[in-house]
Amino acid sequence: MRYIQLAEQCVQQIQAGQLTLHSKMPSLRKFKQQHSVSMTTALNCYQHLESLGWLIAKPQSGYYVAQKSVLADNIKLPTLVSFQSTTTQPKTPQLYNPFVDPCPLGIARYDPELIPVDKLQQSFKRAMKQQGHRISHYPHPQGEAVLRDSLSQHFKGIDFHFSATELVITHGCLDAIRSAIEITTNAGDAVAISSPCFSGLLDLLGSMGRRVVEIPSVKQGIDLEQLQHQMQLGRIKAGLFCTSHMNPQGLSMSALQKQKLVELATQYQIPIIEDDVYLELGYRGVIPLPAKHWDRDGYVLWCGSFSKTVAAGYRLGWCLPGRYLQAYLENRLFANQGITSPLQLAMADFIRRGDYLQHLKKIRLHLQQQSLQFISYLQENLPKNSKISQPAGGFVLWIEVAGLNTQQLRKMTLANKLDIRIGEHFSTLDLYPHCFRLNIGFKIMATQTEYQLTVLMKQIKDCVKDNAC
Repeated sequence: MRYIQLAEQCVQQIQAGQLTLHSKMPSLRKFKQQHSVSMTTALNCYQHLESLGWLIAKPQSGYYVAQKSVLADNIKLPTLVSFQSTTTQPKTPQLYNPFVDPCPLGIARYDPELIPVDKLQQSFKRAMKQQGHRISHYPHPQGEAVLRDSLSQHFKGIDFHFSATELVITHGCLDAIRSAIEITTNAGDAVAISSPCFSGLLDLLGSMGRRVVEIPSVKQGIDLEQLQHQMQLGRIKAGLFCTSHMNPQGLSMSALQKQKLVELATQYQIPIIEDDVYLELGYRGVIPLPAKHWDRDGYVLWCGSFSKTVAAGYRLGWCLPGRYLQAYLENRLFANQGITSPLQLAMADFIRRGDYLQHLKKIRLHLQQQSLQFISYLQENLPKNSKISQPAGGFVLWIEVAGLNTQQLRKMTLANKLDIRIGEHFSTLDLYPHCFRLNIGFKIMATQTEYQLTVLMKQIKDCVKDNAC
């Protein structure tokens, strides 16, 4: 709905500090004129923001901003690097073994204590009873109808509508993305990505023999002018973008950017694979709409999963392939014999009973608190003039430390069995030599996390000192 889109834009302005705490919002009449909407839409927008705690209505006065920007005045954000996009080849993937490297600072995940094990076990018990004699059948390659329908109903809650018949269930988000890459590109083709880009996507593209064209990140998302230029030149066969709470820098494309991205995909008939694994992990009340929401011609392949929101070990995701549905189903049929039915039935039960929504609310609050605590800790312990991202969702922080030799830091952390991801892992170009990423999903005061952060801060200061000598 239009008022939801407008509310999202207002929240983004508050979070960016463009609308400050206690400042007065435009009158309903002026807001209506500014956005060319009806008075009803303007009123619905303000009342929606009020219900979420972003605005407060004062009788005979108007609406005022009720929540403070998450941006602290004394924190500088990491540099958004400008450069001319070019075609490059992903490097050899960096192999990480989560089984022997349990460091909470590396892989983007949250504390296992937050997983609602009891509720999930109850859902699994009910699912096993529901399955009955179907346990002897192979799962449907498109996924269990009850899970597809549950997801369809769930996302209607944020005004994102799609039919269960259009959805395909997969082994997690990366598996969904892999199939999308396979049906839209061939080995040697170039895929547009954001810069910096989640290292797992770079590793996946490299392992599949695809080249990449990095598109610079900007405050509103990505440099759409450069993306359009690459499309005009015919250099890319597809785009692969995280659009909400990007890993690693935490940026989210604005609603206008997402609409423009869809327009470009349609105009040039170039598929866009949307990695939306962090969509529902925003810290504030409003869940942003995916770019797929504005896709009328089917050029966006929307991918998500439960790996970040519920449990990584379940490996359960989905894709809304749009016009590529038939090709996507054929790819899945040849690649596997479907996804484990009991797992699908259990997650459908978990959603339908309202346990998933309740769990999401708990996780969002935890991540918001963790983000603030980590930022405060880093402010106090990093070298002066360090830059820290301030995401509105997701699991990670992107940090830039002047003079930091991250390759030297990586060697030191490995020697101490610490796991952090340095800037070079998120790009094929030498653009982020002083940057690294931290997972913030674990409680900062937990013994292991606190100890490893203390060790890491010392190593960072030692690296900066050595580099200055």
